[in-house]
Amino acid sequence: MTGFQIFWPILAHVLLVYGLYGLLRIRRGRLFRERRINADNVRWSMGEPPESQGVLNAIGNQFELPVLFYVCCILLYIAEADNLAAVLLAWLFVATRYAHAAVHVTTNRIRFRFYMFISGYLVLGAMWIWLAVWMATS
Repeated sequence: MTGFQIFWPILAHVLLVYGLYGLLRIRRGRLFRERRINADNVRWSMGEPPESQGVLNAIGNQFELPVLFYVCCILLYIAEADNLAAVLLAWLFVATRYAHAAVHVTTNRIRFRFYMFISGYLVLGAMWIWLAVWMATS
């Protein structure tokens, strides 16, 4: 595969992060208007209502496994292992992150969140295995 295709899933994930921050702003704005939170709640991270706490948790989750995802994508590119299989796995990982975040900011049903998390975890593992196999056989 030629070009920068492995970086498009990274950009799609960055869009998710920015979207979550936008959603947090919208939800907190409404909570401020309803006087359900104040500046001290936000400043000291205390008393965050569930509507915004779920978004905060979803944002935090985007800096756990995705950090390994970014590193893997960059290494796949450097090693020239960013073929169709790797790019498809990258897109699948990002899809699981979108689904995980969607559950987090809506129903927050742990069972569904777990399935989305474990799916992404396994896909990311497959990406790392692909990288390791590529490097071992090149």
